Amino acid sequence: MKVLAFNSSPHKDKGNTALILNPFLKGMSSAGAEVELFYTCDLDINPCRGELNCMLKTPGKCLQNDDIQMLTPKLGADVLVLASPLYIWTMNGQMKNLLDRMIPLLPANKGRIILVSSCGFWGLENFDPLISYMETVCSKVDRVFAEALLRPHAVYLKMMLEAGAPVQDIPAAVEEAGRQLVVDHIINPKTLGIISRELVSLQVWNERVKQRFGTGVDS
Repeated sequence: MKVLAFNSSPHKDKGNTALILNPFLKGMSSAGAEVELFYTCDLDINPCRGELNCMLKTPGKCLQNDDIQMLTPKLGADVLVLASPLYIWTMNGQMKNLLDRMIPLLPANKGRIILVSSCGFWGLENFDPLISYMETVCSKVDRVFAEALLRPHAVYLKMMLEAGAPVQDIPAAVEEAGRQLVVDHIINPKTLGIISRELVSLQVWNERVKQRFGTGVDS
């Protein structure tokens, strides 16, 4: 199984998104998958010009001479892993720019797409617009939206891991999710539940937000 992964966090492997992405890729690799990871901030990817040559005149080939040329032969991977922090309830601009350029070039192999995302908000419902968008994208390009690994109030996970708090079950579950995807071709819902589990109550989270920003948020 070939896996092509992208992390669009500007903090790369030191960000909250990497806390979920990295053990997930480790689990896939340990189960025998061939994994390749790129950081969007290290790629030279220009915005789409909308001239439609990649769809009408030169199908499967973009005329812009940037890193999309290097990536195009890799897009036939069995699994695409798209990892993005949540910005304004959707993926960040770096990931959207990559998708604009990449989607028209995907070969017709009916591969799977996995979403990995983290956010500072407390509840899972904040990911709903992003999930809906990814479901639409996958349906339009004949891809299977295999699963989403989501981590709300992700800053607490990082803080607790650094403090030695009993939250090691989360990265362990993420790694197990990677193994399950390769071996079983599906991720157990209980595993996903551990990955997204509550770390602090909404009341505690809201009090922390008030202390930092002077106002609270309900979800």
